[in-house]
Amino acid sequence: MSGESMSVCCGVFNKVKPYLLMVGLQFGSAGTYVISQQTLKNGMSRYVLIVYRNAIAALVLAPFALVLERKIRPKMTFSIFLQIVVLGFLEPILDQNFAYLGMTYTSASFASAIMNAVPSVTFVMAVMLRLERVKIKEARGIAKIVGTIVTFLGALVMTVYKGPMIHLIWSTGTAQSRNSTDPSDRHWVAGTLFILIGCCAWSAFFTLQSITVKKYPAELSLSSLICLMGAMQSAAVALVAEHHPAAWQVGWDSRLLAPVYTGVVSSGITYYVQGIVMKTRGPVFVTAFNPLCMIIVAALGSIILSEQLYLGSIVGGIIVAIGLYSVVWGKGKDYPTPLQECADPKAETQKLPVSVANGVAVDHDDIRK
Repeated sequence: MSGESMSVCCGVFNKVKPYLLMVGLQFGSAGTYVISQQTLKNGMSRYVLIVYRNAIAALVLAPFALVLERKIRPKMTFSIFLQIVVLGFLEPILDQNFAYLGMTYTSASFASAIMNAVPSVTFVMAVMLRLERVKIKEARGIAKIVGTIVTFLGALVMTVYKGPMIHLIWSTGTAQSRNSTDPSDRHWVAGTLFILIGCCAWSAFFTLQSITVKKYPAELSLSSLICLMGAMQSAAVALVAEHHPAAWQVGWDSRLLAPVYTGVVSSGITYYVQGIVMKTRGPVFVTAFNPLCMIIVAALGSIILSEQLYLGSIVGGIIVAIGLYSVVWGKGKDYPTPLQECADPKAETQKLPVSVANGVAVDHDDIRK
């Protein structure tokens, strides 16, 4: 009887494990936004933060890549090297720089909400480059198009309409202490545009990565090389932007916590956890949890960072989340479910793993000819 109970418990745990992993992952991703925002508020240069973040990420991923992919790692060619250089420029330099800059002008919760538009922007780029075929007569094609339009409408609402402040129970005291001339109030539109530029750079990164990973199908090695190249390029930019040695100093505070946390959690743990869940549940299941990160960041941001929520951000965030679910539903219909793959031995079983950056998952096979 005890053996039967144990098997039942194991079965229940296996069913809920993907949910527990993804919920925990969203809390980890939310911490990335909150800790990075607090560090930037404390005066750390975003250029230096990006250098340390990608350097630590490369150090975390490199040992696993060397051990786990030593037999499958292909030879490096000049064309692949150039693509890795471009990838290191698109994500660590353009995306992270503009995302951090926009976050300082708005808020962590606002940035996390806008970032839900990345799958829709990636879909548009794939269609423009003829890497994605849309069948407008099918339900999945209509869902992708409608979801993309809805996502952009949500981002537009968040850009042009700020709305009244939403007073929360735990933030009523902090609302009085905020100056009405806060820089985030004066540069709200500019901050939104900076975040949207980061979204476009991130989407371009996913598009190019989907091409590169087919030529260099060693995902851990590729990710570590991208982080290494991003660290080197961002270091060159930081050396020009930050001349004073004091800007590079770290201590036992958020200046050390932020790069270590973002490098280990956002690149190391996130990559591993999403890879596990992807094998059994697929990319749609993974991406469906992204709006939970937006909610967690909004709650933690108002408590820890004393950020204020505005009606426009809430309404726009909900619209963006609806558009996101429409796009991922349409993409989910492009691939068989795990049960269908098991039932059909002829179905394609080798799927490229998910790409991870800042907590948003995009399947490499989501962009294909």
